[in-house]
Amino acid sequence: MSKRYSSSALVHPAILNDFRNFLFIIWKHLQLPEPTPVQYDIASYLQHGPKRQVIEGFRGIGKSWITSAYVCWGLLVDPQSKYLVVSASKQRADDFSTFTLRLIKEVPILKHLAPLPDQRESKLAFDVAPARAAHAPSVKSAGVFGQLAGSRATHIIADDVEVPNNSLTQDMREKLLKTCMEFEAIIVPEVGRITYLGTPQTEESIYNALRDRGYHCRIWPARYPVKDVYNGALAPFIAEKMSDALTGKTTDPRRFTDQDLLERELAYGKSDFALQFMLDTSLSDQDRYPLKTSDLIITNLNIDKAPLSIQYGSAKEQLMKDLFQIGFTGDRWFGPMFYDKDNWVEYEGRVMAIDPSGSGKDQTGYAIVNQLFGNLFVMDCDGFAGGYDDLTLIKLAKIAKQFKVNEIIIEANFGDGMFTKIFQPVLNQYHQCKLTDVKHNIQKEKRIIDTLEPIMNQHRLIIDERVVRKDEKAALVDRNYSLFYQITRMCKERGALKHDDKVDALTIAVAYWLESMSRDENESVKSYKQEALDKALENFINHQVNRGVVKEVTMGNNWNSKLYSRYAR
Repeated sequence: MSKRYSSSALVHPAILNDFRNFLFIIWKHLQLPEPTPVQYDIASYLQHGPKRQVIEGFRGIGKSWITSAYVCWGLLVDPQSKYLVVSASKQRADDFSTFTLRLIKEVPILKHLAPLPDQRESKLAFDVAPARAAHAPSVKSAGVFGQLAGSRATHIIADDVEVPNNSLTQDMREKLLKTCMEFEAIIVPEVGRITYLGTPQTEESIYNALRDRGYHCRIWPARYPVKDVYNGALAPFIAEKMSDALTGKTTDPRRFTDQDLLERELAYGKSDFALQFMLDTSLSDQDRYPLKTSDLIITNLNIDKAPLSIQYGSAKEQLMKDLFQIGFTGDRWFGPMFYDKDNWVEYEGRVMAIDPSGSGKDQTGYAIVNQLFGNLFVMDCDGFAGGYDDLTLIKLAKIAKQFKVNEIIIEANFGDGMFTKIFQPVLNQYHQCKLTDVKHNIQKEKRIIDTLEPIMNQHRLIIDERVVRKDEKAALVDRNYSLFYQITRMCKERGALKHDDKVDALTIAVAYWLESMSRDENESVKSYKQEALDKALENFINHQVNRGVVKEVTMGNNWNSKLYSRYAR
């Protein structure tokens, strides 16, 4: 009977004790140059890192190749280990395991691990020769949404489980994260390790969410960053070398020269390069999510009147630090730089917009938005669970009365105006005002951004501070129902948000005032002041006529000059 396998006892201890030495041998076998310092650093982290780790390296650094070698090394050290390789697609996971099996068959110090005739041997799953009989193979590949139940492993390699196609929307990301949490039921207790390899797609990446769940993250960008924007995850190997002289220079010149990176930056574009090579999600999110709380003006509003003039400011004096911030990192709340404390004027109009909930879990969202001199004042914006029940209808009617709205606009796309027909008699019992249906045929996400972005960029959307504080309570219960979470996470991809009830209601109200917003605020204020002056002078002259001081006054264009010519004696 032939010998089943050769012992690994003859392998040099330096190879068994340090994965980096093994990696050097694999690279030589593949006829590659010696691993770069960054690749060696990743290898060291793979071996000595914690049991729950996330590895983010720039595109092209060779994360998957290094980790395939790591699996081979792990089986060399302990042939009883069980590795489960999971990727976004089954094909990618199969490619990983196929490459690993080929290394085992080709590299001299690994050949004794090659599967025997009576063992499993395929790109789906294979055993190594010294492995004892077990349900779980030595290496198995699977798609992240494939059949994971029943698997067992001492080490799970999650290789690029997050890709654009499965993380585009909030729903997709939650589904992906929930699936990944099943790893905890698969991994062998105490000794089991889980390693994620990948590139984040957005600030809401599951890799960031994993950090909140106790995973340790380490990031290797392609260039030395201007500053550490990685919240403590920047690899010490890079962080310790950061200096003014190295800023913007390549971190791995043997892999990519400065010229290579410059050419790739021009080819990819600034935002994609920042994402794929710098692993910096802040720029990507800034471009993808254009609505920022820092573009708003937050102040205490009066239900009847607003300042004649109000101006935006973003200095530290306007910063409102005590408000709950649900926007992206770097977003802020700002109060007004200036407002006219002495001149408050009644609003030119008050509108309420309602976005009825459909059959899903959306709330019935509403927004109260008043208009004055080209500025929009958000008096209230919230939502109610339920769509057509009497309690919801009564609450909406009472709110319309409280804020003295002149008109209510209702999104009629769902139910073909049924909500309006049901709401009308209830509204009549509490508040008399105009009720109007509105329909839209533009993709919701695009309509919301196209409506809100220019208004917010011009700092003409003023929010009552009470709206922000009330929204904080909603966010702490479920951030998906928060108005400002919905605003700051809105992008133009269809289905971008799990819930968009409140931001949609706000958009409907803002869109109503778009025609008024085309006026220049300064011209509106100037016109108002001139009209007020004209009225005051007219009252004065009428009073003088009644006293007999002035016998005749001719009113008309440029009547002030005529007044002076007749009154000056």
